[in-house]
Amino acid sequence: MIRHTVLVRFREEISEHQIEALFAEIKALQPSISGMLGVVSGRSLELEKLEKGFRHGFIVEFDDRAALEAYQNNEDHRRTGARLVGAAEGGLEGILVFDLSA
Repeated sequence: MIRHTVLVRFREEISEHQIEALFAEIKALQPSISGMLGVVSGRSLELEKLEKGFRHGFIVEFDDRAALEAYQNNEDHRRTGARLVGAAEGGLEGILVFDLSA
């Protein structure tokens, strides 16, 4: 299994409603991508105060690398990804991706 973790520093003017809509688009991809097991998303609880501005994020679980690659190459994912980059502070500078084999 691969856990695809994405942390985002959203621009100040991006509302919680807009963020939730982006995360909903990511979750909506699951039925169309074989091996995409599930998505959790939300805002950090900020319990340790170590977010460094990355206050929102999501984790997508995949069966394997092939499923992650199918997700990465999916046209709907690419469109949502472009909107995510556009909403992030500094574009790609406002996004951190970490893939973990579980």
